[in-house]
Amino acid sequence: MAKEKTIWQVIKYTLVGMLASIVSFGLLNILIRLPQVTELFATPFKSFVFDYPVVKNAAGQVVSGGLGYFIAFNTANVLAQVVAFFINRDKTFKSSANIAVTLPIYLAFTLALISFSAWFSPKVNEFVLGKVIFSTEIGKGLAANIANIAVSVIQFFAYFPVSKILFRKPKQ
Repeated sequence: MAKEKTIWQVIKYTLVGMLASIVSFGLLNILIRLPQVTELFATPFKSFVFDYPVVKNAAGQVVSGGLGYFIAFNTANVLAQVVAFFINRDKTFKSSANIAVTLPIYLAFTLALISFSAWFSPKVNEFVLGKVIFSTEIGKGLAANIANIAVSVIQFFAYFPVSKILFRKPKQ
């Protein structure tokens, strides 16, 4: 019985992960095209371990990176995790765990994981943009999405065991 329950939780968790990915990818792709954000691609951003260099194509044009990419990527990532928290709590794990207790723990874990993702994503983005095809306008979006896929996969596998522990109290 416990094995079947866990299998169903994995299936539902995967579906919720897909929904969170739609939120993340949709918002990321909207944000990286907003003029207010694209202007900030030319502003290098470095703070603590986060390094978002300005990425230019072979012609010297700014294509991504900087403060604009930091804002777009992390805004999309945080909102996707908020969506996933509430849906997983209610639908995947059918939990009545106290939000006042579980949300701060989840947020602390999320902060650590998003910090890792915020460090890792620009490295993937910059690497992919270094390839010839990705230095175009279309490539900018593809590179951002490839970086987002990389961190989404890591987050997907990291969140399940944490969620399983946090949401172990079933609804009455």
